[in-house]
Amino acid sequence: MQKHWWQEAVVYQVYPRSFQDTNRDGIGDLQGIIQHLDYIKTLGVDVIWLNPIYKSPNDDNGYDISDYQAIMQDFGTMADFEELLKKAHHRGLKIMMDLVVNHTSDEHHWFAESKKGRDNKYRDYYIWHDPVDGHEPNDWQSSFSGSAWQFDEASGQYYLHLFSKKQPDLNWKNPDVRQSIFTMMAWWLNKGIDGFRMDVINLISKPDSFLPDSAGYLPPVANGPYVHDYLLEMNKKVLSKYDIITVGETPDVKPYDAINYAGFDRHELEMVFQFEHMGVDQDPKFGKWKPRQFSLPELKRIMSKWQMELNNKAWNSLYWNNHDQPRVVSRFGDDSTPEYRVLSAKMLAIALHFLQGTPYIYQGEELGMTNDYDFNSISDYRDIEVVNAYRDLVEQRHELTNQEFITAAHKMSRDNARTPMQWDGSLNAGFTGEGVDPWIAVNSNYTEINAEKALADPNSIYYFYQRINGLRHQYPVIVYGNYQLLLPDDERIWAYHRHDSKQSLLVVTNFSADTVQVDLPDLKNEANICLIKNYPDDQGQTLRPYEAKAYLLVK
Repeated sequence: MQKHWWQEAVVYQVYPRSFQDTNRDGIGDLQGIIQHLDYIKTLGVDVIWLNPIYKSPNDDNGYDISDYQAIMQDFGTMADFEELLKKAHHRGLKIMMDLVVNHTSDEHHWFAESKKGRDNKYRDYYIWHDPVDGHEPNDWQSSFSGSAWQFDEASGQYYLHLFSKKQPDLNWKNPDVRQSIFTMMAWWLNKGIDGFRMDVINLISKPDSFLPDSAGYLPPVANGPYVHDYLLEMNKKVLSKYDIITVGETPDVKPYDAINYAGFDRHELEMVFQFEHMGVDQDPKFGKWKPRQFSLPELKRIMSKWQMELNNKAWNSLYWNNHDQPRVVSRFGDDSTPEYRVLSAKMLAIALHFLQGTPYIYQGEELGMTNDYDFNSISDYRDIEVVNAYRDLVEQRHELTNQEFITAAHKMSRDNARTPMQWDGSLNAGFTGEGVDPWIAVNSNYTEINAEKALADPNSIYYFYQRINGLRHQYPVIVYGNYQLLLPDDERIWAYHRHDSKQSLLVVTNFSADTVQVDLPDLKNEANICLIKNYPDDQGQTLRPYEAKAYLLVK
């Protein structure tokens, strides 16, 4: 395996709309990110991933792009971006952009032209289809509820949108589409950016047939027939010419799919985001809108499978949180008391960051930010996914009650991750000025959970992440070592070994509020070196609530 800088890097994800508002309009901006570059650098990370900052009407919080080479006015100007890039690079921080090319906004110039008629040269930039028996071509459902087809009265055809109706899917079969996208990507890379996170990139190749019997959402769309041809072409024409990081968001993939996308000999992407572990607490029918208690053995099985099957073949990406997932300390940890919140946040950090792969930290994760339980009405939410699901499941189909849905949203809504960054204990958590309404409400626990307090406390979650990041940069075995799961059926303990030709590690974590006796011989060897732990002392085989520790084993 040839080693690359992005394997040893740690990525910090910034959701610009919720990071820092500097012009008092209630919306985070690029100057706000510049203001906190030292905070990010001090955490010990290497790369900043920015959620979309392109021009957009904001139907899906920037994932509906109307101009790929312009900055959204809410966030600032291109000059602001260039200043951010320069100042990040000056600090040794790289910038990874979000690339959204499965679809555009319906306000993009290409789609405006495409709608003008079947003879327009941009018509074939999108996927248009005649009605079938007077209705949609098939019964595919949008990810945001409702049909994936939208009828256009003027032309008498439907266009495909796997997400919002304001996000028409691009037609990647058209070589002009691909070349337009590749030209745009090169434009950004020539500006000096350091990579791309590629939104739902494995959905870009649609089936050859849209006949009604190809029903469903992801099964006929994900990992389509030409997706590898398209990514190989992208790599050859653009990506291979730059020393960059690339990660593809790839729903509905298994390890063998990931090896096809990101295998060391594939020449497509460097790694992918998989979602298998994100489904462990979701209902088979209702998904996230009817969450269930997760099983630790199931979570371990999934995470271990990805560690084992990609080893020496492809590279893992490691994450608990992002802008589409609820806060991990509320999901897999315990936010019921301040003590357990801190302990379980540190435990989750150890469990994830000692695995093989490139770790991603989402803004506020390093503070132990929690879900927001104050959103008690659908009107409190801003996410189109939540609003549409409520309309579909509660108002139209009556499959969930209002209270059932709100309870689920408290646990699983994407808005849990999108509440403003909690900088200090002042009004609006220091995200924006007093007297300004943030675009989405600040979590009411900001007076207790904020960066100012964390930076003043040497035992904070922030400094714990800083220590873990330092250890990853110090010990190659943490980055590259092989993985071995221990105690696979234990319902409270996740323990594993990491080893290479020179060193071995033991990582042991307690996912419960119980005190547990753990029968592992390595815990009896007092010569082993404890690299990090979340309690001030070490009681060997006795693991207290949410205790976690990692040892360098002495043979």
